[in-house]
Formats: sequence, structure tokens, C-alpha cells
Amino acid sequence: QVQLVESGGGLVQAGGSLRLSCTASGLDFGSYSMGWFRQAPGKEREFVAAISRSGKSTTYADSVKGRFTISRDYDKKTVYLQMNILKPEDTAVYSCAARAGLVPITRGKEYDYWGQGTQVTVSS
Repeated sequence: QVQLVESGGGLVQAGGSLRLSCTASGLDFGSYSMGWFRQAPGKEREFVAAISRSGKSTTYADSVKGRFTISRDYDKKTVYLQMNILKPEDTAVYSCAARAGLVPITRGKEYDYWGQGTQVTVSS
């Protein structure tokens, strides 16, 4: 059974930082590209960041470029999202996803597995 479990969310003031983690089990972690998505209340889910199967290629939404960094640890089967200079508009439930494939993908429909999400709230 595949599981993706996110952690690290919380309440932070604008300008602060958080690091999200997503630990995978039940799949061959090295065979999957990974992504982070977020959904704010009343809004559609949106792409945040993705990393390739090899870890050598990453892609980001324009809204987070330069502030967020995605990385992965194969030994820990974990993907991270380091979020700096947080803004109130970053408030959302953040979910990680796994896709059997080489390259990082921005389209949520392309992903095979999803975590339950972790809440991030940025106060002004």
C-alpha cells in the first residue's frame, strides 16, 4: 500500500520560513518524480514545485520561484519543500504527489499517488 505522509506545516508570520516533508512508503521512491501542490479555501489546486526522478531537474510555479526549494533524500524516501519569505497568499493545504516517471510534471492529473496534505497558514 502506497502512502505519502506530509509534515511540517503550521502557523508562521509573513517573511518567515517553514520546511515541509513528505515521506513515502510502499513504492520504489527512486522510480518516481515528486511534486508539491497547494489548495487554498475556495480555490482550485495549483502546482507549486516538482523534482525529477534523478533529483537533477526541478521546476517551480512563478509565484514561488526564488522563495521555495524542492529537494529529495533517497535514503529517507522523503521529499522536502523549503519555503522562505512566506506571504499570506501562500496560505493553503500543501500536498505532495508521486508520479512514475523521469521528469518533473506540473499537471496534477499526471500524478499517481497523493498525500493527505498539511496546513500552512501565513499571518500578516
